[in-house]
Amino acid sequence: MVEIIDEPYFQGDNAQFTFHRPNLTKESVLIEEKNNTRVLTFNAARTVKQMIQLEHTLEEWEKDDVVELVILKTDQENLSAKGDDQRTCQFVDSVKMGREGFYRTYWLTYHLATYKKPIIALWNGVFLGTSLGLPMMCMYSIATEKAMYSMSEAGLGFHTDIGASYFLPRLPGYLGEYLGLTGASLNGAELLACGFATHFVPSKSLWKLENLLLALDTGESDVLRSTLDELSIVVEPPECSVLNRLDVIDRCFSKNSVEEIMEAIVLEKANGSDWLQNVYKSLQRSSPTGLKQTLRSIREGRNKTLFGCIRQEYRLTVNALRSTISTDLWEAVRATTINKDKTPKWKPATLAEVTEDKVYTVFQTLGLDEIQLPLEGVLPRWSGKFQSMIHHRL
Repeated sequence: MVEIIDEPYFQGDNAQFTFHRPNLTKESVLIEEKNNTRVLTFNAARTVKQMIQLEHTLEEWEKDDVVELVILKTDQENLSAKGDDQRTCQFVDSVKMGREGFYRTYWLTYHLATYKKPIIALWNGVFLGTSLGLPMMCMYSIATEKAMYSMSEAGLGFHTDIGASYFLPRLPGYLGEYLGLTGASLNGAELLACGFATHFVPSKSLWKLENLLLALDTGESDVLRSTLDELSIVVEPPECSVLNRLDVIDRCFSKNSVEEIMEAIVLEKANGSDWLQNVYKSLQRSSPTGLKQTLRSIREGRNKTLFGCIRQEYRLTVNALRSTISTDLWEAVRATTINKDKTPKWKPATLAEVTEDKVYTVFQTLGLDEIQLPLEGVLPRWSGKFQSMIHHRL
């Protein structure tokens, strides 16, 4: 069975914007079936319709006793934007979906993390921001030399989301704070080394791996691990990798506030860590609100379950869409997509203006608007979906 879905038009939640992005790709979701295995391919530019299709398809397969294995992959070649432009496009795509899109994406992320059958994610391209949460939640995540990770949401007036407040603080030391605040990138070898990827397979061997998995016709863990190990190779991060600078990162990003982190970076630069110059400039350009709420989200995530982290992230997302304490999210959209001047004017404009009381506000419960996740033993497995909730206020 093959089903193709396309959505060329987007309507923003914020009344001041109407988004148009026609002809992004010809195919948004591709579903394939072979024996007891299912393959789901989707592009990185997400729409509400795409999230609905992913949600329904994964639910159907989880309930189907015939299905034993799911392979999740993305079609990165359909994207023409590169580097920072691609990063911005994917971020704006997420904002365009509005609250419904975010709700469905958070729900899907939690679904993947608690899926009852093995899912193998093939990580053969650029995963930026919210796209990252999907492969991260799968049982097995396969990176190639083409894989790249980055989350720049904090710099754009948002926060690291889709489970990032759960997996970032579980990295060694304070690497999670560094990645979340700076939007720094990790390549395939680094993804494997820090544990984001479970295996590394050269991209030229990926087709062979997929064929081997399709031929297995089973989801038994021992068989899957043996097959993945057969084509996996050992790779080491380059000497200049940030993973070889964890001592410096820990000294800087272990501080209690963004202001103290930046002060520590200045001291480290003076002691010869010249590579921190670009890190400092990146933080200076970023949204003060985004930085402060991201740091708090990651810190609180150290002591939360995945359920608690996703619920917390959804609160931050709704408050960003509502401009509860700042309009920076919409200012980032204006500067990158509407006027394209790439010079956002943040409000509040300084870290000092983003007080603890303001940050505290966006972490509070949403009451009846809280996301309803299918927590095991509390809610039925398929309750809490967006369509079953009363969500009419923004």
